[in-house]
Amino acid sequence: MSTINPNGKEIFSVTTDFCGKPLKLEVNRVGFRTTASVLVTYGDTVILGTAMVGSRPVVLDYFPLSIDYEEKFYAAGKISGSRFIKREGRPSDEAILIGRIIDRPIRPLFPKGYRQEVQVVASVLSLDPNFRPDSIAMIAASSALMLTGTPFDGPVAGLRIGRVDGKFKAFLSPEERESSDLDLVVAGIESGITMVEAGAKEVSEEVVAEALEWAFDAYQPAIKLQKELTKKIAPIAQEYELVLPNGQIQSSVDKWVEGKLGDALRKPYPERNELVSTLRWDFHKQMSDKLSVAEYEPLHDEYDEAFTMALHKDVRKGIVEQNIRPDGRKLDEIRQLSSEVGVLPRTHGSSIFTRGLTQAMNIITLAPLSFAQIVDTMEITEGERRYMHHYNAPGYTVGEVRRLGGAGRREIGHGYLAERALVPVLPAREDFPYAIRSVTEIMSQNGSTSMAATCSSCLALMDAGVPIKAPVSGIAMGLMVDGDKAYVLSDIADAEDFAGDMDFKVTGTANGITAIQMDMKVHGLPVKTLAEALTKSKPGRAFILSHMIETLAEPRKVLSPYAPRIEKIQINPDKIGAVIGKGGDVIKKITAETGAQIDIAEDGLITVAAVDTKAIERAMNWIKGLTEEPEVGTVYEGKVVSIKDFGAFVNILPGIDGMVHISELSNERVEKVTDVLSEGQIIKVKVIGIDERGRISLSVKSA
Repeated sequence: MSTINPNGKEIFSVTTDFCGKPLKLEVNRVGFRTTASVLVTYGDTVILGTAMVGSRPVVLDYFPLSIDYEEKFYAAGKISGSRFIKREGRPSDEAILIGRIIDRPIRPLFPKGYRQEVQVVASVLSLDPNFRPDSIAMIAASSALMLTGTPFDGPVAGLRIGRVDGKFKAFLSPEERESSDLDLVVAGIESGITMVEAGAKEVSEEVVAEALEWAFDAYQPAIKLQKELTKKIAPIAQEYELVLPNGQIQSSVDKWVEGKLGDALRKPYPERNELVSTLRWDFHKQMSDKLSVAEYEPLHDEYDEAFTMALHKDVRKGIVEQNIRPDGRKLDEIRQLSSEVGVLPRTHGSSIFTRGLTQAMNIITLAPLSFAQIVDTMEITEGERRYMHHYNAPGYTVGEVRRLGGAGRREIGHGYLAERALVPVLPAREDFPYAIRSVTEIMSQNGSTSMAATCSSCLALMDAGVPIKAPVSGIAMGLMVDGDKAYVLSDIADAEDFAGDMDFKVTGTANGITAIQMDMKVHGLPVKTLAEALTKSKPGRAFILSHMIETLAEPRKVLSPYAPRIEKIQINPDKIGAVIGKGGDVIKKITAETGAQIDIAEDGLITVAAVDTKAIERAMNWIKGLTEEPEVGTVYEGKVVSIKDFGAFVNILPGIDGMVHISELSNERVEKVTDVLSEGQIIKVKVIGIDERGRISLSVKSA
């Protein structure tokens, strides 16, 4: 069925079955001024994918592609929970992370040297709360790009899958995600996978490999549907010119470096970096002397890029032909490791983890649960992050002069990966009622800083006395494909990352994987190749873990003297009002008089925090007195509140009275209650019974 839009263009759609539901791509209904736009519907989720392409190349030394994911609170029928800001502003970390998930499989599919500005936006207009919308947003972004006529080698599709009761499933409900031991996002093209990201509860490499194959097969209908739409639209191919190194320049550079690379540069870092820097300096000096400064200056960047390309080719040649890496290591060899804990005296936990030239310092701060981060997004209502990992990498860590600023997309992504790696081994909130902030300060970068952040944060958590279930290590692996053969590299450094075809990070315990991130620079890889790379990562991860255990084998038994002590008590939720009091007067009084901080959860879990343990004890006793439930057999000191002919009522706990029958006043016969008791008298009584209606029977003689 089709109609005509106000501009005289046909509105039409294509539909297919996608994991049990109709997936619809619709064009010409909205977004009339975009280069291309597609409205994607799946269940009650509707996402608009738009693509804008600049009319001419820009003078930049990189491809100016931006891909953003926009949350709209109205899509979920929500207004932001912030008291002051109701308009959507800066994207949440969750939205930035989804934007990165969409970006990573798309970016490598444009040709090298393409310089047109391209902007892609996936906007969520309607949200089905029964599943996450990120894979549909990826399809919307890819569909729009397919209709622009740019040299985009798509289409791309992806799926977020889990494993429930041993079976893989896509589009999990929130309840299913909670019970799943795997949260895996797989994206790619028709012929192979280009991006993988996962969090897992210590699952095996074999399970991940099976999941990759299942997801690859399952997203194919979305690929075919985009191809069908593109065929119908038949977009006009864009005219463009690639900005590539001049062939003559590359040839002259290759001739100049001949005999100066290879064995001459195969030295450990940082010696290799210094040799490369000196060689680059000599190269530019000789080229400028040869051509004259006036002739050479406009060509400087082209010559520099050609020199870098020659270095990359040399790195690949050494690995493929000789199985020797740029710094002389074997393919599976790990750089020198060093680590220490307890390096900062006043922090709650700290560590330094060093792998070659890559170094990460991590600091742990513990606080009451009320310091957990409130998460207010389109998808999440009243959520919170109890464990927060923040990653910082200033310019000096790569030897550059760079202005300081807020965290960028890379910093947020690296921090989230390291956070995800540790979440599966953290103690339950009930067992360790703390909010935990982990900050990684990168001190030096030369490859795989996110994995250094993972290792350093694990050591710092143990140094802080956080009772994690098992230590976690991480390793960054590389891959170079030559024909049908793939060369897998353990613990890659920058030179191998830049020259390679894939880098992937794997974290986990001795029992299994906790997080994965894979990015391909080639146009898709088969599942078999990825499975082999995963398997080869296991020994390196185990080697790094053994080193960490030598530094600190298990969490410390005692917290830092500067960390707050926290005790917890579980009360009947009906008693929360007694602790808070009218207008908060009771809890304010407890806090003021004891100096302790008190947090109350809706389920009745109360945590009391203070550095001084005596303050905690006073506050806990106060709360117990307000909330204690009477128990049969317990003796209480109570006040006689009223006297009757048949006995007396005694207040044993705040708001709780029991009745002493006249026969339970004494071992001897009592004629009148007033013979032994008077109102206001303080007596000891024992609870001897509680009936089905909650009425309490007391005894003086049994007490």
